[in-house]
Amino acid sequence: MTATVAETRRRRGRVVARNTALGWSFLLPNFAGFTVLTLVPVGLLFYYAFTEWNVFGGATWTGLDNFRQLVGDSSFWTALWNTVYYAAFHIPLTLVLSLGLAILLNRKLRGVAFFRTVAFFPYITSIVAIAQIWNMLLSPGFGPVNEVLRWIGVDHPPGWTTSADWSMPAVIMVSTWRDMGYYMLLFLAGLQTIPRQLHEAAMVDGASAWQRLRAVTLPGLRPTMFFVTVLLTINSFKVFDIILVMTDGGPGQSTLVLSQYIFQKGFEENQFGYASAVSIVLFALCFVVTVVQFLVNKRSER
Repeated sequence: MTATVAETRRRRGRVVARNTALGWSFLLPNFAGFTVLTLVPVGLLFYYAFTEWNVFGGATWTGLDNFRQLVGDSSFWTALWNTVYYAAFHIPLTLVLSLGLAILLNRKLRGVAFFRTVAFFPYITSIVAIAQIWNMLLSPGFGPVNEVLRWIGVDHPPGWTTSADWSMPAVIMVSTWRDMGYYMLLFLAGLQTIPRQLHEAAMVDGASAWQRLRAVTLPGLRPTMFFVTVLLTINSFKVFDIILVMTDGGPGQSTLVLSQYIFQKGFEENQFGYASAVSIVLFALCFVVTVVQFLVNKRSER
């Protein structure tokens, strides 16, 4: 009897060891890639932020000099303000439009799959192509957008990407149009998890469309809304490609954001220590905003 129990335990131990080894065989390649491509560079970033370093020489420890320089750097403060400005408008606009689009395309209509594809298509289109097309559409002199504005009676239409006042709104408009298809798909996935019986019961009780949205749809979408908000917030603070291609931070510094400023300092001016310090500021900004969102979401769930 004792031998049988011992043999059973040995077999169970071999099964557990085999399953553990199998699990690690799947995890290790991904973890190795994460370590080499993400964890190590992030660790080096925090070190180089306290050094003066370029790719042609060794890093020299300078302590807090880079962060002291940030305080008096007007370009840094301009980039920080533009980043917050972009995020403050891009996040709510994209949330509202993508949610509205998801609700509209969640119905059983003829051709709904085609319209979902059309809405998502800008997100997978080349960012260079999108920027060039929109730059032509928003051209102050001969762009179709301003031609339509003149036709409806606007005598002096905006200069859009050639105007310091209108360049950022133009970028926000194009970026929202491009991104809302992706977040629409996330909301569509969340809408599919809400039981249809809840909407039917609300309709039987005489609830209007607006009341069903507030009492059924939005509460059911709370996990999806939280995920989308966090993801959208981080991506908004890290915006880079659309601005680089569409305006290159101009006119002047009207659309210069932190990601592009990091790129300029690091890869154009070879000041990788200073660029690392700016990167830490961007990291801290994303981290603080994300933590606040987690706390607010946790409190709302109580």
